Amino acid sequence: MAPVKNKNRPPTFLILITFLSYMGILFYVTFFAWNYGSSFGPAGPGGRNYNLDPFLSIYRIAVFSDNWGAPFRILVGNVLLFIPFGFLFPFVIHRIKKSKQATSFFLTIFLAMLLSIFIEVSQFLFTFRVANIDDVILNTLGGIIGATCYRVGVIIKLNFKNNIR
Repeated sequence: MAPVKNKNRPPTFLILITFLSYMGILFYVTFFAWNYGSSFGPAGPGGRNYNLDPFLSIYRIAVFSDNWGAPFRILVGNVLLFIPFGFLFPFVIHRIKKSKQATSFFLTIFLAMLLSIFIEVSQFLFTFRVANIDDVILNTLGGIIGATCYRVGVIIKLNFKNNIR
């Protein structure tokens, strides 16, 4: 007997297109779009700037900004930028592997951190934006929030399925 397809779930290709679109937008925003960051810290090769002191730029942005708009765009924006990764990555892997086993929460967070490090190193090498450890911290926090939302969604779905039976 052929397996019954769940008609209530979105097709795998739609999930994959959504994830790839998100990744395209992520790379556009981090490499080509506006730059709300500040150019502080030691000048590296070619006059590029970097910050390797954890929480230094978060503190400076939060304390020394003239209004609440800049901290919101920079700090909250860095968190929001990676929430979709934390949510969509395990969703995509689950669909591609066609496995009943959930993708590791910690693997998702680790890959979000690696992606953020890749972006920051690339910004340092190929653009004139600030490579900032605080961006890695905030992006990873966004990945954690997204992965948590995914995990909570899976738990709710499983509980709902079990209560119907």
